[in-house]
Amino acid sequence: MLFNSINFAIFLPIVFFFFWFTTRGDRRLQNILLLVASYFFYACWDWRFLSLLIFSTLLDYFTGIKIYEAKNKYNKKLWLWLSLIVNVGFLGVFKYYNFFSASFAHGLSLLGCSVNPFSLQLILPVGISFYTFHGLSYVLDLFKNRIKPERNFIDYSLFVSFFPLLIAGPIERATHLLPQITKKREFNYSNAVDGLRQILWGLFKKIVIADNCAEYANSIFNNSTNYSGSTLVLGALFFTLQIYCDFSGYSDIALGVARLFGIELIRNFAFPYFSRDIAEFWRRWHISLTTWFRDYLYIPLGGSRGSIWMKIRNTFIIFLISGFWHGANWTFIIWGFLNALYIIPSIIFKTNRNNIDIVAKGRYLPTIKEFISIVITFSLTVFAWIFFRANNVRHAFRYIYNMFIGLNHKLGYIQTISLLKNKIGYNIPILIILFIIIEWIGREGQYALMNITTKVNSVMRWSFYIILLLLIFYQGNYNENVFIYFQF
Repeated sequence: MLFNSINFAIFLPIVFFFFWFTTRGDRRLQNILLLVASYFFYACWDWRFLSLLIFSTLLDYFTGIKIYEAKNKYNKKLWLWLSLIVNVGFLGVFKYYNFFSASFAHGLSLLGCSVNPFSLQLILPVGISFYTFHGLSYVLDLFKNRIKPERNFIDYSLFVSFFPLLIAGPIERATHLLPQITKKREFNYSNAVDGLRQILWGLFKKIVIADNCAEYANSIFNNSTNYSGSTLVLGALFFTLQIYCDFSGYSDIALGVARLFGIELIRNFAFPYFSRDIAEFWRRWHISLTTWFRDYLYIPLGGSRGSIWMKIRNTFIIFLISGFWHGANWTFIIWGFLNALYIIPSIIFKTNRNNIDIVAKGRYLPTIKEFISIVITFSLTVFAWIFFRANNVRHAFRYIYNMFIGLNHKLGYIQTISLLKNKIGYNIPILIILFIIIEWIGREGQYALMNITTKVNSVMRWSFYIILLLLIFYQGNYNENVFIYFQF
C-alpha cells in the first residue's frame, strides 16, 4: 500500500477513527489496533513476507530478553551474535546473495576460470533493511545497557512495524519510540493539524516534484547515448531533485501520519541541498541512517579518536557500508566511496563541524561565500548521484564521459532548449522554482510549511493549502507511484 494511493487515502481515516473513537483512550487497545493495521498495511504488498517480519520481531524480542537476563558477558555476546547473524543473514540472502555470487564468478573469469554461478530467484521483501535495523538497534542498546527489555510483545512488535515507518523509515531507536508506545496518548488537535500539514507537503514533493522529475530523469538516463552533454546535466539535476523529493516526501508523510496518532518520529531530512559542505550535507540527509551508522559502527570503531589515519579509515568504512546498504550494485559502493573522498578534507583540516546551524539563519539571503559553498556542495552531490542512478558502473562512466565531452557542442544546448520547450514545457521548471523558494523560506522549521503558514492569516493560509491541493491534482504525475527507497 502506497502513501500516494487511493487505498491509503481510505485506510488512514478508518484507522484514525477507530484509534481515537472506539478505544476510549485505552493504550493497550490502541496498540493492538495499530499493530493489526500495520500488519495489514504490510500484507497489502505481499502477505507471504509478513511471516518474515513477524519472525524477525520474535527473534529480537526473545534475544533481547536473553541478553538482559544473561549472567555473564559471554552469554550476552552469545545472544547478541545470534540476533546479528540471523538478521544480517536474512539481508545477505535476500539482498546480497546474487551480487556476491555474480561478483565471485566475474573475479574467477578474470583469472581464466569460467563458472556459472547459482542465483536465487527471490523477491526482495519491501522494507527489510529498515525493520532489520530497528531490531538491531534494540538488541545493541540492550547489550550496552542503555535500555531494559520490553516485556510486552504487542508494544515491542508495534515498535518494529509501526506502519508509517515500516517501509522506508525513518529508522527509529527503542530509546526514542518505545517510551511513546508504552505511555497513554491523548488527542492533540494542534499536533494533528500540523501532521496533516506535513502530509500535504510530503504529497506535493512526491507527486508534483519527484514523479514529474522522474519521468524526464528516466528518459534521459535510459537513453543517455542519444543526448548532448547539457541534456545529460539536466538529467542528473532531475534525478537529484527526484530522489530528494521522493524520499523526504515519504518521510514527511510518515512523520505527519505518526502525529495523527500522537507519536513523534525522528526527523529524517533537514534541507540537505542548502548545505555548505559535504559534512553538513550528511548531517542533514537521511539523518536516521547516518546517526545509526555513527552510533553503532563509527563510534565503536574508534570514531574521531585516534590518529588522522584512523579517522580516515573509519570514514571510508562507514560510507562504503552505507553505499552497500542501499543496494547490491557496485554503483552504490562507488557512490559511498565518492562521498567519503568528498568529506576527507574536512576531517584532515578539522572543518567538518564548521556549519552546524542552517544557512543564513535569521536572514533572507545567504552571503556570496555561503552561496558559492552551497553551489559547490550541490554540484558534488549531483555528480555522485549519477552513480546512484546508473544501471551499472559502465553506464555511469559512459554517462559522465558523454556529459563532459558533450558540453563543448553548441548544437547540444539547442537540443536541451528544444527538449525543455517542446517536451518538458514550462510548468515543471516553474513548479521546481516554487518548491525551492518555499523550502528556502521555511528552512528554519522542522519542515518547509511548519513556520510559513503560521505567520499569515487564516484566509491566506487556507488559500495556500487549496493551491497545493490543486497542484497535486492537476500537475501531479501519477505514472511513477513507487517510492525509490522501497527497493532498499
